[in-house]
Amino acid sequence: MVGAVIFGSDQGLVGQFNDVVAENAAKALASVRPKVRVWAVGERVSSRLTDVGLAPSGSFDVPGSIEGITPLVAEILVETEAGDDRAKVTELHLFYNRPTPGAGFEPVGERLLPLDEDWRRARAAVPWPTKARPEMAMGGGTANLGALVREYLFVSIFRASAESLASENASRLAAMDRAEKNIDDSLETLEETFHRVRQGSIDEELFDVVSGFEALSKRKGRVGGKR
Repeated sequence: MVGAVIFGSDQGLVGQFNDVVAENAAKALASVRPKVRVWAVGERVSSRLTDVGLAPSGSFDVPGSIEGITPLVAEILVETEAGDDRAKVTELHLFYNRPTPGAGFEPVGERLLPLDEDWRRARAAVPWPTKARPEMAMGGGTANLGALVREYLFVSIFRASAESLASENASRLAAMDRAEKNIDDSLETLEETFHRVRQGSIDEELFDVVSGFEALSKRKGRVGGKR
């Protein structure tokens, strides 16, 4: 079965954050719908996924801090590994937003499973960071391989969650900046309108005073002429 974990937000004021990640996931998974099982991280993105035809079969709360990411990843791993052979996830995708310079973000989609030949080649091409060769404390075998794969999944989901959380906060800050600018622009417009209306009212009052004074002067002139 194909599975997908999609990271979004629980709260608003994030602009197009949830729309972008939901649309990216819908486009990438178009060929396997409705045979894909979806898990949503975030209440807001959950409803957006339903709108694009990817109704989640499960959901998780967005962690409020970095400390909350580890328990979330553990829950996701337990959920995606559950089920019998027919319902077991053999192909797993992640979709999330990644921070970009300038308080922006971009949608990212990556396949974690299966670990095929393309994945092996990509990892083999990465240079080892030190001169010391890695060693297995308990030797080789499928048990160690399984532990390594689980660690790989854990780190990948942890990174996706952290980058999504950073993107969400950056998007919210950008939205607040735009809202503040809109408020400043509205205040400036209101001040200009107020001064214009106030000046118009003052001009009208002055006009009435001048008109009344002229009318009174003409009347006094006529009365003085009769005498």
